[in-house]
Amino acid sequence: MTLGTDNDLAAELVAMAGRTDHPAPGPDLDPGRVAEAVLAEVLGRAALLARPPAQVDIQFEFVTPERTLGYVVSVGPRTDLVTGWTEDPAVRIRQDLAESVRQIYGPAGTPADTTRQVTVRSEPGPTSAAPDDPAALRWQAANIAAGQLVLAFSAHQHDLATLALKFGSDKWGGHWYTPHYERHFGPYRDRAVRVLEIGIGGYQSAALGGASLRMWKHFFRRGLIYGLDIADKSDHDEPRVRTIRGDQSDVSFLIGLNDRYGPFDIVIDDGSHLSAHVIASFTTLFPLLRHGGLYVIEDLETSYWPTWNGGRTSLNDTTTSVGFLKTLVDGLHHQEITEPDLTEFGRDVTGVHFYHNMAVLEKGANRDQAAPAWIRGD
Repeated sequence: MTLGTDNDLAAELVAMAGRTDHPAPGPDLDPGRVAEAVLAEVLGRAALLARPPAQVDIQFEFVTPERTLGYVVSVGPRTDLVTGWTEDPAVRIRQDLAESVRQIYGPAGTPADTTRQVTVRSEPGPTSAAPDDPAALRWQAANIAAGQLVLAFSAHQHDLATLALKFGSDKWGGHWYTPHYERHFGPYRDRAVRVLEIGIGGYQSAALGGASLRMWKHFFRRGLIYGLDIADKSDHDEPRVRTIRGDQSDVSFLIGLNDRYGPFDIVIDDGSHLSAHVIASFTTLFPLLRHGGLYVIEDLETSYWPTWNGGRTSLNDTTTSVGFLKTLVDGLHHQEITEPDLTEFGRDVTGVHFYHNMAVLEKGANRDQAAPAWIRGD
């Protein structure tokens, strides 16, 4: 059985689990589709944890008011999933389906394991004291598997450097961005955020790329992750990850993208790195970004390279990425500036953070009171 990539269902479950007035899946949602979405999320998280040394059959039972749904998951060196039941499984996990949804998609700290039952099959006991005794190894594998799947239900968290290494993202190693991302993204990681990353990686190859999309998915456990690329990257679609093909410099396309999938809480520009494209994307998407959101631009080194549409004569050339971003520093102080043409984005920028080859912009209402007139220099 192959689990689908129903991102619309995932989005609905995330929204539903965050509400207190309607915490259970509605009657219009097929329980089987909901159970499969839960299992897809659990198995995706479990793949990051220690696998049992041998195959272990686990019987999942999701209880609904009408019936109980059964799924058999075999975990170990490989992972298999079938619908139905198996006799005498090594592990049995039984839980109310609505509670499972709240635990997977709800905020951290939501009480959501009151109906769960976990049973590990009893072995007849070791037949010898040898460390490779078959009964002892089966018992050990079953306990590892049970722990792996139960932990996958929890709000288990991995730091971004670990996730970058796991999925092969160059945000740690090729670059050293993950500590900065940890600092700025930490307060958002348990929220039901919408994240757009421009640039999926792998150039024109449909199979390559997608490492950071999977990294964001596991960092933002309740987030919906969207990837934009000039090439078709639909091979990387999976639950809570959707790819879109398009041009980051096409203003009308970006507006339509936001209308359909936004407003976004976080935008990360890791796209063409051409200054004109970077500026076009920012000037279009930043005004549409949700207040309280973040806009990140990576690989700003290209701003200084003429072959990348970068600087030629002046470090303050506003047609380059860094030159343009410098104007946002002036806009941040728009209350003190008398030239209004410098403050186009000033009223919506509340923070400008520069790191090596990277900038993080904070979106909000920049309404701080100006300095008193009697201390001004004029």
